[in-house]
Amino acid sequence: MDIKPVKTDADYRAALKEIETLMTAAPETAESEKLDVLVTLVEAYEARHYPLDFPDPVEAIKYEMEQKGLTVKDLEPMIGKSNRIYEILNHKRSLTLKMIWKLNQELGIPAESLIKPSRNHA
Repeated sequence: MDIKPVKTDADYRAALKEIETLMTAAPETAESEKLDVLVTLVEAYEARHYPLDFPDPVEAIKYEMEQKGLTVKDLEPMIGKSNRIYEILNHKRSLTLKMIWKLNQELGIPAESLIKPSRNHA
């Protein structure tokens, strides 16, 4: 197995190309082991060079509402009365810890996104 660290953009592109050729490797083979190692190296490189930023909490809530077909009424058990929900969705009020916990538990919105300061409350 000829594998080297992924340190440069050229190394990264080469590793991606190699991964593409190994995607159909049978399990428990030398090729599948090489694939596992290359994927780990590429993931580490991407984490360092292309970190993902979590969305604004309000945008995350709106996205989940759209994806799941939820209405403001559906958010009441997690946030409170509809006027409070509208205040949050319009960046007039911040989420409380209790709201964050409930939105995470009920809708699966990542806590990292919900605790991020809203763009209008930073």
